[in-house]
Amino acid sequence: MMNNADAAAGPAIIVRDLHVRRAGTPVLHGLSVDVPRGRIVGLLGPSGSGKTTLMRSLVGVQVVDSGTIEVLGLPAGSAALRSRVAYVTQQASVYDDLTVRQNLAFFRRVLGAPASDVDSVIERTDLGSVEGRLAGSLSGGQRGRVSLAAALLGAPEVLVLDEPTVGLDPVLRVELWELFHRLAEAGATLLVSSHVMDEAKRCDRLLLMRDGALLADDTVPGVLEATGTDDVETAFLRLIERGVPDLHPETGSEVA
Repeated sequence: MMNNADAAAGPAIIVRDLHVRRAGTPVLHGLSVDVPRGRIVGLLGPSGSGKTTLMRSLVGVQVVDSGTIEVLGLPAGSAALRSRVAYVTQQASVYDDLTVRQNLAFFRRVLGAPASDVDSVIERTDLGSVEGRLAGSLSGGQRGRVSLAAALLGAPEVLVLDEPTVGLDPVLRVELWELFHRLAEAGATLLVSSHVMDEAKRCDRLLLMRDGALLADDTVPGVLEATGTDDVETAFLRLIERGVPDLHPETGSEVA
């Protein structure tokens, strides 16, 4: 749970008037949002809605046109955040010619995390049965869990997870969400993207995106109440019916 000190420290992430283009096309259109500390915030929306671009911006690997992003009180991408913020991409970031344990030992040394972290993250992500196998021989879901295990090394304060449950069977998905909740209860902030609406109910707060704009920023009960629905998918469709601001095709700015 978020304690009083966390609340006093303010949001873990603050985004103001963020504009981003990719390949010359506006992707994020003046987006502003706060991500509270010690919570699981779900970033939901269809493919192409701007979720990955926003996440890349938050960890400092995306060129932005304008706007500001603060993470834990520092500009996004600051060197001081490298051990405090972890990013798990959609594609597993592992070395195929190393075993699971060797991958984690390597990343542990890079981060300067305690040696005991390797055993800890293997246990937390249920990789014990494959820790001696080459990463290149693993299934997509297993490789994704290795990436997640690497991200947990050093106990980061903020985890940015881009569709971490893709390719996992239902049992592993449930186990992963249980892990996410344990991390949040221990004080970590998690921003978890998904295009699977039924994962929304597992989040403390939702950011619903479409076409580079926010349709909603609220708790699950708040979204349902505001749309007069009883499930998030229907709520999302109702928000789409209400529409998002018309945007200029060149500038990405709202059209008056």
